[in-house]
Amino acid sequence: MSDLEHRLTEIVRADPALMQVLTTVRRLGLPDWRVFSGAVYQGVWNAMTGRPVGYGIKDYDLGYFDPDTSWDAEDVVIRRVAAAFDEPLRSMVEVRNQARVHLWFQDRFGEPYEPLAHTDEALSRFVTPAFGVGVRLEADDTISVAAPFGLEDVFGLTLRPNPLRGVARGWRRTVDSAMARWPEITVMEPTS
Repeated sequence: MSDLEHRLTEIVRADPALMQVLTTVRRLGLPDWRVFSGAVYQGVWNAMTGRPVGYGIKDYDLGYFDPDTSWDAEDVVIRRVAAAFDEPLRSMVEVRNQARVHLWFQDRFGEPYEPLAHTDEALSRFVTPAFGVGVRLEADDTISVAAPFGLEDVFGLTLRPNPLRGVARGWRRTVDSAMARWPEITVMEPTS
């Protein structure tokens, strides 16, 4: 485990709500699951900037991978996960079958999205490498980390366009939202 992975796991373990999500989801036994995006990178940014645990975290994105891409199958999982939590976490854990994302992504975000082969592949498609970080609480209580771009941008409080995706349509909105909450971040604007 790298030094940054070790630091990340310490930050995750210091967040009671995130640990409750990880522990609860582990018990559910979902296939190929991860908690990713804001609940992870924002926790790092809070630790790096001296903000309280949980600051700015609006939800807990939970991805899993089931080859059954029907809405009915995903809805069963969404309801099962919701039933495992009390409020406020019940309303904050957002579940998505990563095998289905290509079915709705273009309509929602105006960009094409090729089908994924597994949950961790989704991390390489996020708007910025800093967001492409996921964690899972394993059966032996270790926290596994998936970060296809590494953790340097997350710990460096750096936003830059995803080099594998290009500039996302929502880039400016994403940057403005992050800077409003963490003005310390550095933004590497896309080049024309």
